[in-house]
Amino acid sequence: MIVLDPKDVADSLEGWTGGDDFITKVFRFDDFAHAFGWMTHIALIAEKMDHHPEWFNVYNRVDVTLTTHDAGGVTEKDVTLAKAMEKAAT
Repeated sequence: MIVLDPKDVADSLEGWTGGDDFITKVFRFDDFAHAFGWMTHIALIAEKMDHHPEWFNVYNRVDVTLTTHDAGGVTEKDVTLAKAMEKAAT
């Protein structure tokens, strides 16, 4: 797996920021049911990808951090999952 520069990846995705070895974004929804429904949808996608996000949910907010632990940084798997998250959030 090729490790990508997190800041370059974040710059290519709207609203994402890059850290040392991760990308992160806060998603906001109308209410808890919408946030949880989105998380459920993404959980099924992530399971099929065998690539699981680190996330934290309170009411209508979901904080997401993506990294590929086995590669030690951000990879194309993270980009693919981030794009799926964006698509599902719209």
